[in-house]
Amino acid sequence: MSSHNTADLLVEIGTEELPPAALAKLSTAFCDGLLKGLDDARLAHGSGQAFASPRRLAVILSQVALAQPDEQVARRGPALKAAFNAEGAPTKAALGFAQSCGVAVDSLEQEETEKGAWLCYRQQVIGKPAAALLPELIDAALAALPIPKRMRWGNSHVEFVRPVHWVCVLLGDSVIPGQVLGIEIDRLTRGHRFHHPDAVRLSSAADYLSALRGAYVEADLAARRSAILEQVASLAAEAGGAAMIDESVLDEVTALCEWPVALLGRFDPGFLEVPSEVLIETMQANQKYFPVVDRSGSLLPFFITVSNIQSRDPDQVRAGNERVIRPRFADAKFFWEQDLKTPLGERVGALQGIVFQHKLGTLLEKTERVAELSAWIAEVIGGDSSQTRHAARLAKADLVTLMVGEFGSLQGVMGRYYAERSGEAPIVAAAIEQHYWPKHAGDHLPETDLARAVAIADRADTLVGIFAIGLRPTGVKDPYGLRRAAIGVLRILIETPLALDLRVLFERAAAGFPASLNAAGCVDEVLGYCVERLKRYYADAGDDRSADADVIASVLALDLSEPVDIDRRIQAVQHFRGRPEASALAAANKRTRNILRKVSADEIGRQVEQALLQDVAEQSLAMAVDTLSDKVTGLLDQHDYNAALAELSSLRQALDDFFDQVMVMADEPEIRANRLALLKRIETLFHGVADISLLQG
Repeated sequence: MSSHNTADLLVEIGTEELPPAALAKLSTAFCDGLLKGLDDARLAHGSGQAFASPRRLAVILSQVALAQPDEQVARRGPALKAAFNAEGAPTKAALGFAQSCGVAVDSLEQEETEKGAWLCYRQQVIGKPAAALLPELIDAALAALPIPKRMRWGNSHVEFVRPVHWVCVLLGDSVIPGQVLGIEIDRLTRGHRFHHPDAVRLSSAADYLSALRGAYVEADLAARRSAILEQVASLAAEAGGAAMIDESVLDEVTALCEWPVALLGRFDPGFLEVPSEVLIETMQANQKYFPVVDRSGSLLPFFITVSNIQSRDPDQVRAGNERVIRPRFADAKFFWEQDLKTPLGERVGALQGIVFQHKLGTLLEKTERVAELSAWIAEVIGGDSSQTRHAARLAKADLVTLMVGEFGSLQGVMGRYYAERSGEAPIVAAAIEQHYWPKHAGDHLPETDLARAVAIADRADTLVGIFAIGLRPTGVKDPYGLRRAAIGVLRILIETPLALDLRVLFERAAAGFPASLNAAGCVDEVLGYCVERLKRYYADAGDDRSADADVIASVLALDLSEPVDIDRRIQAVQHFRGRPEASALAAANKRTRNILRKVSADEIGRQVEQALLQDVAEQSLAMAVDTLSDKVTGLLDQHDYNAALAELSSLRQALDDFFDQVMVMADEPEIRANRLALLKRIETLFHGVADISLLQG
């Protein structure tokens, strides 16, 4: 779309095959960078649309101004009193300013302001044409792309993520003159590498998508993704099933194709004897195939591959993919059959040959620590300690199998299969897989207390051990996954829920390490690290558990260490802040805190003496506190923090009257101490839930 003053802008950078994992991010960043460049250059524009394929990054920006607007530039010079001497002759300051502006002193104007009078130079600056500005703007946008490592090619000193072969820039139907990344700008683009290797001449920016589609290139990433989904779903239905769509695989396949053509392949049904997770992992991770399952979710002997070519003989392409998958499945079947020859329990000793961390010993030593710790956790949460200890001893045994050696992501999953085949109890077999849960944000949690105990113990042992040897995570570096481990422990304890104190847990874990390591010395640090992760936990939580930062701070200020209790308090305070009394009570608590901080413990009375209560307001407050105290304490003992805060909310008026009418810091020491004791008693009651003085208005 164009007018006399605007035109659509097309920018396309043609490259060697771009990294598929980064394609969408680079495409979006390129569009955003160009829009920002136009804004900084004062070139008006409409919306932008990003396009990308393996061999191109492109952007179409609508209604781009053909030139900058004209602009009046004003420069202020010296003050008039410094610009001219007593005789009215210009001083060196005035002469120098005029010279810097390229005019005579007589051409300068005077500007009157509230602060005085000044020499001033005004100039009408004609806006530059967009065509003159665009090459530099495009280069700047490309230079700002999030590319961790750039490369050079040929004899050029230009650097980019991949070698660049062409640059097409059209403003309306006009080619922008100049160079980008050292390549002369043209109106030529390229079609599909095989179907249409010749150059494609574009008459205008508006022709871009249709011209490329005619050359077997779908440049719209979203449209290409939708086309793949549609083709894959159709072929899966033909095979009598549905395709398993892994979003990361779909994104990668979309980024690898310019003209996607899906094909249905078949494999020997005999391979279905191997656990489906192995076959699925092979298809998705290694081959970027889409597996096909029946209505019950069971794997069918089909797969769908997406080719970047519309072959004249699709059967040949299909047969080629079937030939590739066959030896991979054959290897998996061999691993499966060989692994089954040794019961899982007999593999535990082999963990002695795998180093967990050279200062922390082998995986066998870790396994023994985790077994004892998980048994103790089981006792605390009411589980079967003997069975839990047994499951923990088997939990890592699949790491020495052939299958997990080839498919590391299936650790735990294969342990479950091998445990079942070894005759282990179903709950033990399930725990072997589930002790790795949750693997990532939003992942499901272990389903039994046995699995939860092993999962917590495994993570606690890692946290304490790694901190003990001084390898706390710094910045983005977290090679032992301690952030994930901490969040995992918190999620299990809070969302199950389980009443387990982190300090006690970490002290128990530390006791499992050799005394020479002094693991006990890092318990406070590990505890602080996990409590700090709570902030991230609530930031990522859904609406049913999210909490404001000041609410979290009000609870964490009490130095608590039982996550499920912390969560109950946070949820109660989050609900409390919606009450009409909350703001006034928070302010009163803040005032109470500030007063008590300024006095020593010796200045506060040990208890509130009724005989020393002089004013009506303090008598009323003390009576209200007496009335509430036992009831609130009972509610706190039951961890009913919502009800406790509801009761404490009734103190609002009495507290307001107290602070309005009573001088806390009375001259008489005994009266002052008694009033401080009353405030201390109120603070203690509120601190049974949280320090609500930290709540913001």
